[in-house]
Amino acid sequence: MVSSTLFSLAGIVAAISTYTTALVIHDPSSSHDHTVSRRFVSGSWFQPRDHPVNALFKRAPTGTDGASYPAVGSPEWSSKYPSGGNTPDPKTLPQEWIATLNAAVADGKIPNIPQSFLQNGSPAYPNQLNAGGPEVCSSTYQCRSADDIYDGPDGTFGISFDDGPLPPTTTLVNFLKENNEIATHFMIGTNILYNPGQFQAIFDYGGDCAVHTWTHPYMTTLSNEQVVGELGWTMQIIHDSTGGRVPKLWRPPYGDSDVRVRAIAKHVFGMDTAIWNQDTDDWSLTTGGQNMDAINHDMDQWLSGSKTPGLIILEHELSDQSVQAFMTNYPKVKSNGWQTNSLARLLEGGNAYQNVHGDQVTPAQVYVSNSTTSSSMSSSSSSSTSATSSSSATPSSGSSTSAGASHANSASASWSNLFIASSTFVAAAISAFILL
Repeated sequence: MVSSTLFSLAGIVAAISTYTTALVIHDPSSSHDHTVSRRFVSGSWFQPRDHPVNALFKRAPTGTDGASYPAVGSPEWSSKYPSGGNTPDPKTLPQEWIATLNAAVADGKIPNIPQSFLQNGSPAYPNQLNAGGPEVCSSTYQCRSADDIYDGPDGTFGISFDDGPLPPTTTLVNFLKENNEIATHFMIGTNILYNPGQFQAIFDYGGDCAVHTWTHPYMTTLSNEQVVGELGWTMQIIHDSTGGRVPKLWRPPYGDSDVRVRAIAKHVFGMDTAIWNQDTDDWSLTTGGQNMDAINHDMDQWLSGSKTPGLIILEHELSDQSVQAFMTNYPKVKSNGWQTNSLARLLEGGNAYQNVHGDQVTPAQVYVSNSTTSSSMSSSSSSSTSATSSSSATPSSGSSTSAGASHANSASASWSNLFIASSTFVAAAISAFILL
């Protein structure tokens, strides 16, 4: 497949890649256990949206970055991305992505720890490593990074769903629209590719698009380059399908992350890691591992309990049953006095995207140039490959920060020239381009 690519301010073009992997969409029946820490930190900031005026003016996003993109679902659109359900081959990644990764590694921003390996279905590390300690800080081993988002601000219920878009997305979107709600949708890239209608429905109702990787692997088992592929291609398809929006949040499949993976997400792509503080296990409703009565009971306990911290509950748009579980319990959210909003909008800045203000979408290259200029860095397209004002991804033992305060985009310059546009930007956006 030929990928139409438009690269950097200097017009650098990545290699064209051919993908022949077989189609494998995320399997709802596969193992989907989520193991994360239950130690959480309260958030401190939110944007209320319960005022009736919101219902009068709610509408789909209208702004774009000025570029022209293939229609979502068209052959031209689908031909740009890796097919199949395997982690994309690192040899086929755009060179800008690899160059930015290498620069982050050279700058010491990516911790040099080994990949994990699957042992009895769960990630494991070499024996000499303490996976739960600060050197690795694996969320699978109950280590909670101070930089990750686990909690909402007090009194809030952050609505989010994993694994879409899929056929049940249609029912979910209709329900959210009927109730004047918006959610953050953590999307699997291949599911976007093979369910373009459901993806378009999410974007059209105003849903917030976030990253849940390209094929839903255990991310800590992957090489640095494979991590870049899983995140990058999912960001790319969202960027190209939403008028140039660059996602701000990602959620690791199975909750599996460590200092290395978090650092790649942050320092290569500028994304923050969002986890959860309660888990419905609704993904296993179709396999007998969970039942509706148990979910309803858990929801009763969570929703009638303390409002400190705010709730971020792991839920899925994976099956009709998981969607029904949310719809059944939604009235309890409101009756218990929780303030609802899309998870992304409850965090500092109140936006799901790195380059959006209101309906204004700043082209990725221009946004990076402006960011580097304001940071007293060169705006040259060849000199903005490292993060600005970035903080260490290694958690501080015993320290904590709010869900909002620690998630400013400290790596706004690090994704310079990463996003591949499919046609011509406006003249002010770039200095040169090559269209393949």
